[in-house]
Amino acid sequence: MQDEDGMRRAFAVARRARANGNPPFGALLVDGHGAVVLEAENTAISERDCTGHAETNLIREASRRFGVLSAYTLYTSAEPCCMCTGAAFWGGLGRIVYGLSAKRLASLRGDGGPPMLDLSCRDVIARGQRAIAVAGPLLEDEAVALFAGG
Repeated sequence: MQDEDGMRRAFAVARRARANGNPPFGALLVDGHGAVVLEAENTAISERDCTGHAETNLIREASRRFGVLSAYTLYTSAEPCCMCTGAAFWGGLGRIVYGLSAKRLASLRGDGGPPMLDLSCRDVIARGQRAIAVAGPLLEDEAVALFAGG
């Protein structure tokens, strides 16, 4: 799977999250052969669970199904927060590709929305004892449209 294709599919999952009353975050897990094996959307509002981020939901289920995720790529509509990056680290994920950067998301939100930690996923990973390849932002202008309601 090409990264742009994976990203656009994650955007589609993010639109589904929005349609279900949640923030527009979506995640997709792709195996080493390029097959999509799992999708997850943000469920923080609908399930009243502050940990219901798309990436955490996906990694939790993927770990149950597949064990260590070193051969898998996570595509996500926005840069994973510290919690989601930690889940990726502990799940043994091999690669992360994201659309909207955390910095750009923060600038779009301004003073609205829940507070964010100003720490990139790359910074979180750099503090760990195992590397995770990270690519992004990718198709960031398309990702912006998700948060602008487009």
